[in-house]
Amino acid sequence: MKKRTIYLAGGCFWGMQKFFDQFEGVLETEVGYANGPGGAPSYREVCDNSGHAETLRIEYDESIISLSRILDLFFTVIDPLSVNRQGEDSGVQYRTGIYYNDESLLPEIESVYRRHEKTAGTKLAVELLPLECFHRAEEYHQKYLDKNPGGYCHIPGSFFGKGSAGKTV
Repeated sequence: MKKRTIYLAGGCFWGMQKFFDQFEGVLETEVGYANGPGGAPSYREVCDNSGHAETLRIEYDESIISLSRILDLFFTVIDPLSVNRQGEDSGVQYRTGIYYNDESLLPEIESVYRRHEKTAGTKLAVELLPLECFHRAEEYHQKYLDKNPGGYCHIPGSFFGKGSAGKTV
């Protein structure tokens, strides 16, 4: 097993976590706040423009699921041209981003990024940056949509359950 970690900001982190938890090879996910100034913010501070992005930490086994596959899945559930907004959520905390803490991942990330940019035909609004910081969100945010099945998410409900059923998203 070869464990790797990637950090994805894709709007509200509740749906991002539920979406990625369903795929074989995703070992662990955790929601938190990334790439903002200062120390660990509270959810209220993030909502009040602390500068952090709602972000999902994904630990995966690259012998089962590739980083390219994870990133392609990421692009299926975000609007990569939207600035500081996904679905009905708006604000700097809902920006999109791919954050890495391992430089060896950068060539694969850049390859996928360029391919999606070419498909879009314009510059993407998705940040591509080294991870500056990641602070775990409060416990009630972890696996939120499992605890609150009726909770809001910009990702359509039809996207949940496909990974575990072996269907292609």
